[in-house]
Amino acid sequence: MKILITGAKGFVGKNLVAELRNQGFQDLLEYDVDTDPALLDGYAASCEFVFHLAGVNRPKEQTEFMTGNFGFTSQLLDALKKNGNKAPVLITSSTQAAFDNPYGQSKKAGEELIFQYGKENGVKVFVYRLPNVFGKWCRPNYNSAVATFCHNIAHGLPIQVNDPSVVMNLVYVDDVVASFIDKLKNGKPDTEVYSEVTPVHTIKLGEIVDLINSFRASRETLQVPDMGDGFIKKLYSTYLSYLPEDQFSYLLKMNVDNRGSFTEFLKSPERGQVSVNISKPGITKGNHWHHTKNEKFLVVSGKGVIRFRKINTNEVIEYYVSGDKLEVVDIPVGYTHNIENLGDADMVTVMWVNEVFDKERPDTFFMEV
Repeated sequence: MKILITGAKGFVGKNLVAELRNQGFQDLLEYDVDTDPALLDGYAASCEFVFHLAGVNRPKEQTEFMTGNFGFTSQLLDALKKNGNKAPVLITSSTQAAFDNPYGQSKKAGEELIFQYGKENGVKVFVYRLPNVFGKWCRPNYNSAVATFCHNIAHGLPIQVNDPSVVMNLVYVDDVVASFIDKLKNGKPDTEVYSEVTPVHTIKLGEIVDLINSFRASRETLQVPDMGDGFIKKLYSTYLSYLPEDQFSYLLKMNVDNRGSFTEFLKSPERGQVSVNISKPGITKGNHWHHTKNEKFLVVSGKGVIRFRKINTNEVIEYYVSGDKLEVVDIPVGYTHNIENLGDADMVTVMWVNEVFDKERPDTFFMEV
């Protein structure tokens, strides 16, 4: 299937092209500002679906709004008509089309043109009035606050927030692309005049900045963002895409003694804490119990034994563990427990606990197994 994509090198275009290829669409006719204009006629003759994403939003002169957002749309539709091509056309407009400003007027004119084209030629058309779109590969310090904030904060650069109370409506680029491809595959026009991307995330500008600052600080606090929140999950992925390429990694604080080391890795108020414990040969760690705190131990290298004894009883329960067979051992409350390295090399154990450590309420009581 031949698919024409105008604005293929733009933010949404790059994401769309990448996902189309992921899904097996290989015959993509990519058209952008640096494409030879002579190719447009041939593309318009052979394409079977059109994603018209090209547009102007930050011109040097305001007259360029109408030239880029209306003029090129007219040129594209004329090429399709000239070749008798009734391929469906999907066009990206903007919520600004509802406002009386040069950019909005140019987008509105493009919408009216595409609706008229569809009606007169019996062609399926899909018009998206997109709000602010965010996600990877968006150009920072241009026309996206989210991209600018993510880039600048990730690079330790200053940002400017004039009014943190401003409310923004945002859609995530992956959701946009998924909706576009659904139109390609299913081809069913919406019952509404405009096609919509869901979900739309509504949030104050200051809250976005606070979240991105917390992402940067998480390398120190080890706090994992709340991945149960759809917007936070998407914003964190977006933030990571702007990390400097020489700063993908960061060191953890290793608490080292003659027994080995203990290193906190991840913390989450909702889902607890993950740490890495390294024990030297012959070393036993633990010998304590908890009221409410519970844990999971996973030995990933070396071999050892995890022992349990329910308090006020004498029976000792033993679980032999090894990195040769990954096996999670639950640590129930009310059992004192320890872990001993039985091997000749360091034993590495990944430990999860259901709560972040609170030194005021450690819920940890010494007792020999």
